[in-house]
Order: sequence, then C-alpha cells, then structure tokens
Amino acid sequence: MVKILVVYDSETGNTEKMALAVVEGAKQISEVEVIAKKASQTGLEDMLEADGIIMGSPTYYGQMSAKLKAIFDESVKIHGKLEGKVGGAFTSSGGTATGAETTLLSILEAMLVHGMIVQGRASEKHYGAAAVGSPREKELDFCKELGERVANLVKRLKTQR
Repeated sequence: MVKILVVYDSETGNTEKMALAVVEGAKQISEVEVIAKKASQTGLEDMLEADGIIMGSPTYYGQMSAKLKAIFDESVKIHGKLEGKVGGAFTSSGGTATGAETTLLSILEAMLVHGMIVQGRASEKHYGAAAVGSPREKELDFCKELGERVANLVKRLKTQR
C-alpha cells in the first residue's frame, strides 16, 4: 500500500475542486491510500508519512500562496527526509498569462530542493494541471490524470526498492 497526500489552498473553491479531482484520479490506482488536506491543516508529519505529495495553490503574483509557502518554509526542519518521494503540482489562476506556469514551477522547485522526484507530462500541461477560474471538465480531467500518474509512479518506484 502506498500513500498519496494532496495538499491545497483554496479561497474561492476553484483549487479545492481541482484537489478533489486529483484525489479521484489517484484513487483509480489499486493499493493507494489518498488523503486530501488543506494547507492550514497539513503538518510536517503528514509529508513524512506520504510516499507521494501533490500540492495545489491559487496563483498569487505568479507564485504559490503564502499558506503553501509556509509549509515549505517549515519543512527546513525535515530537509533531506522527503528525498525520493514523488511530487506533483496544480494551480488555478484568474486569467490567461497571469502566472500559472510560474506558480507550478515555484511548487516544483521547492520539491526539487527536497530531492523529490517530480512527475511531468510530455504533452500539454507539462508542469502540472492548471485552470483559469472555476475548472471545467477538461481541466478536471487533467487533475485526475495528474493524480493517477503520480500514484502510478509512486507504486512503480516503491516496488523497485
């Protein structure tokens, strides 16, 4: 059994809708336990217990939200202990060309600093799932796929250890 943690911050509910779709996608993989938590309710122990961590944030000035950033700021206490875990990211933004890609990269960059393995995508949505405003069916499908891809990668890596 592998454990996936989905952490998100959502003020309007858009990122939360995306988080629930990520959870749904990860649950499609057998022998995967998925837990979703708001950023304000997530502790370092949650991250340590997970095999995969998928984080979502609204786009704020092209960066992750302060609540998500606070988790990474506190994670200095466990630096090196997330190495080898699989990570992924998703975001919702207020419009096109408003910083969604840089928000995804800010999340992934923090994961890479921890030595995590990042799940990318060769075709569109390379860095993670993104939506403008309330996610439509296509964006929710990308979220489901992100959850499924991360869960699959976690399982493959865990069986090789």
